[in-house]
Amino acid sequence: METLPLSFTIQSRYVYCGSTESSKLIAATHCNYWKRVARKIEKSYMERNFVHGEVKKYATKDPFQHRNLKVLATSHISVSQKEEKSNAYLFRTEIGGHVKVLVRQRNLKYSVYVEVSSLKLNSCEDKLVMSWGIFRSDSSQFMPLYLQSSTPDARSSTVETTFVQNSLGNLVVELAFEGSLTPFYLSFLLKFPLDGDSKSSDIRSHRKTSFCVPVGLGSGYPAPLGLSFLANSSINFALFSRSAKGVVLCLYDDTKAEKPALEIDLDPYVNRSGDIWHVSMDSALPFVSYGYRCNGGIHGKGVKDHSEHVLLDPYAKIITNAHSGSVLKSLGKLVREPNFDWSGDIRPCIPMEKLVVYRVNVARFTKHKSSGLSNDIAGTFSGITAKLQHFKDLGVNAILLEPVFPFDEKKGPYFPFHFFSPMKLYGPSDDPSATANSMKEMVKILHGNGIEVLLEVVFTHTAEGCALREIDKPSYYVTGEVDLGTKNALNCNYPIVQQMILDSLRYWAIEFHVDGFCFINASSLLKGFHGEFLSRPPLFEAIAFDPLLSKTKLIADSWDPHDMASDEIIFPHWKRWAEVNTNFCRDVRSFLRGERLLSNLATRLCGSGDMFLDGRGPAFSFNYIARNSGFPLVDLVSFSSSELALELSWNCGEEGPTTNTSVLERRLKQIRNFLFILFVSFGVPVLNMGDECGQSSGGSPAYVDRNPYDWNALRTGFAIQTTQFISFLSSLRARRNDLLQKRSFLKEENIDWYGSDQSLPKWDDPSSRFLAMTLKVEREKNELSSELSSLNGDLFVAFNGSDQSESVVLPPPPLEMVWLRLVDTALPFLEFFSRDGEPVLGQMAGLVTYEMKSHSCVLFEAKTLSA
Repeated sequence: METLPLSFTIQSRYVYCGSTESSKLIAATHCNYWKRVARKIEKSYMERNFVHGEVKKYATKDPFQHRNLKVLATSHISVSQKEEKSNAYLFRTEIGGHVKVLVRQRNLKYSVYVEVSSLKLNSCEDKLVMSWGIFRSDSSQFMPLYLQSSTPDARSSTVETTFVQNSLGNLVVELAFEGSLTPFYLSFLLKFPLDGDSKSSDIRSHRKTSFCVPVGLGSGYPAPLGLSFLANSSINFALFSRSAKGVVLCLYDDTKAEKPALEIDLDPYVNRSGDIWHVSMDSALPFVSYGYRCNGGIHGKGVKDHSEHVLLDPYAKIITNAHSGSVLKSLGKLVREPNFDWSGDIRPCIPMEKLVVYRVNVARFTKHKSSGLSNDIAGTFSGITAKLQHFKDLGVNAILLEPVFPFDEKKGPYFPFHFFSPMKLYGPSDDPSATANSMKEMVKILHGNGIEVLLEVVFTHTAEGCALREIDKPSYYVTGEVDLGTKNALNCNYPIVQQMILDSLRYWAIEFHVDGFCFINASSLLKGFHGEFLSRPPLFEAIAFDPLLSKTKLIADSWDPHDMASDEIIFPHWKRWAEVNTNFCRDVRSFLRGERLLSNLATRLCGSGDMFLDGRGPAFSFNYIARNSGFPLVDLVSFSSSELALELSWNCGEEGPTTNTSVLERRLKQIRNFLFILFVSFGVPVLNMGDECGQSSGGSPAYVDRNPYDWNALRTGFAIQTTQFISFLSSLRARRNDLLQKRSFLKEENIDWYGSDQSLPKWDDPSSRFLAMTLKVEREKNELSSELSSLNGDLFVAFNGSDQSESVVLPPPPLEMVWLRLVDTALPFLEFFSRDGEPVLGQMAGLVTYEMKSHSCVLFEAKTLSA
């Protein structure tokens, strides 16, 4: 056990201590002083002791003279005029009487005032002595103070200071310390020196321990959790842990150091409120980062207690990596969050039904050298803004970022270990503050161009190395016999976990101006303590009615990154939650490979009424064909071996790469068909990064086999065709928002269904592969003007999923209108879509028949005849 080397001088019973080295304190590991009393120190008492100068005669300089003090009920005493800080402590001695201690700070120096009252003295000549020391290791027992000696004698190196009596009859002592020594603990005993060789009579606290007082430290506050900077310039630390028997705050003055420069063992009597451990520190200097050790917690049967590990604060906003030998650990940085100029930022606030979403992986999007970006920008948030024009070319107005939380780099972004900061790899440098600012800059630029930013978030499980396991596994994680697919499943509906998730979401919405969140593996968020599904899960409900979060876009996605599957479940939504529509993906894939009933396709085209007729509407359906898990779009039409049955893919005649022209043409039609159905269906179309340029994973559905975006591929004929087609479909949805961007379902009279010969579709025939529909414009009783009618003509859409051509009889167009063909996916490039429309021959003769090729889709729009 070591104490801090000091030099000291005693002047008129006023003890002044100066440091011979101001660096690297190692703190007291246990403070056994009595529970700090949160009482007011009466103003009259302060005036008698400080203002009237009764202490002054015991010191060469009175630091308390003429102070106008404001006393707080929390024992924090602030001095408004002189910007002083004070903390008051009250102890009971083992023989009766009280010991009052006042620790004050002014001008980077500290004074400790100790007053003993109501202590019975044997005689008027008895002298009371305070034997004291300050410590940088274990303070669970009294230790002597080492003086300026290379080999001090521990038995004779204690500093003893005699108490003097003030006018009130109380015994007082004052000590002064340089601020560079803090934070530390002052530990002392009271003594009555005896004559001769007799031992002195030591007086301890009522708990039979030495008195121990923190200097430069305060008890702190239990809220908010994490690191916070208080108005009085002090720093507050707060950590939840119900199972830990002890918590140690570890402070580092060098990020490369293997061991902390200072460790502060939090006293459960003073630094714990309920299950929150907290402490405040007057100044962060010279420390740069921090973490925690949790001792004696419950880690589960057969699990080693890793109390020697320094753990990341779950609420740290700026985190940095530090090397501990061969192990890389994360620590919170002792800095304020960087300022960012949000002036001029206006959230687009795009209605849900008008969204066109593009899913992006931050690193893979621009990491490839073909992006043409410098190394410090490639694969970062800045890389996304550098490719802003690509989003505009596609016509998208929202990007959905794959998770950006810090994650296990071996397993990918769907295995986070922290929820309050962006992944440092996505920043321009090794500076986490720069990373945060670069993400904010990305959001601001995208907002300025009318593009919203949505985040995929993972709160159902964590990576193996997440600090939550060692901080409080029983509270944060699902335990017992419940099998949730992972041993790292978070207990999301447990109050403290729910609070952490809500705090995280609010932080991203407030600090980063994020417009919405897509919750991965959302079905697990519906489960209770024992894995049972809840009809009103507290977390879902709390998010839905949160005054801030309820204004963002909330999307539930049942995909589970552990088993790469999606659960089918009815989500409680309170008319606020949207859903990623797995049924849409499955039914459209099945139709285009010749399976399932036509009614399945019709349901998805019209907005999935089976899912969203419960008080929501088509706008709550986020539709996709391909996503970041499973096959990309080009593989969906190129691979279909028996091992890939779950993908519902079709190779169009040959497995894998081919030079067969007919197979290639069929694949090209199928890709167009997929995109066409995605954009003409009611709901929000979600595009997958790389599908516009034929990005392939080589037939592997595994997420880890996805490749970086190849920007050279955008120059290929396929990419040029596909990009232009997506742009056309995006503009078509915007232009015909009256029919294709619906917040509510169409009325029955506004849609007609047809078979190939204008008869009713063969809904119950599993072999039927043709479906057509007319989307009819709402018309007022009075006739519309010809100008308005030309803008709002009906739409006729047909889908042929068979191997044979189909002769389609178009219904009669509205009065004074003709059908113009906008899309035929079977035609060659430059002909298969038209922004103005191509007239269909023979319309003036009556009914019009149109020949549809196999595996194709067509779209006609009714427009007025040109004058």
